[in-house]
Amino acid sequence: MNEDDSIPLIGQVVRIMQGREAGQYAIIIEAVDDRYVMLADGEKRKYDRPKKKNLQHIECMGYISPEVQNSLLETGRVTNGKIRFAIAKFVNEVVTDLKKGDQHDGERRCN
Repeated sequence: MNEDDSIPLIGQVVRIMQGREAGQYAIIIEAVDDRYVMLADGEKRKYDRPKKKNLQHIECMGYISPEVQNSLLETGRVTNGKIRFAIAKFVNEVVTDLKKGDQHDGERRCN
């Protein structure tokens, strides 16, 4: 797979920019078409009731969870615990580093 930041990928962590859940992180579990994706966070938005979100309303982070991606590609399902773990891992590693002042160029809108 080609890692182009403008193309949202299954298992990619995104930050929600618009709506009630603005500022929260979620994971892409399905690409509906070239304009919409389905998001889940494992807590409020579980795998079996994902949120349909416009790509213009999310910001793709430069991190793809290999555990979530492999699970979705192999079995077509992923556990909510695995989604929560992947988001927590991303927040603990990348977001904490950003707050310390490190530069990170993997944040772009998904278009």
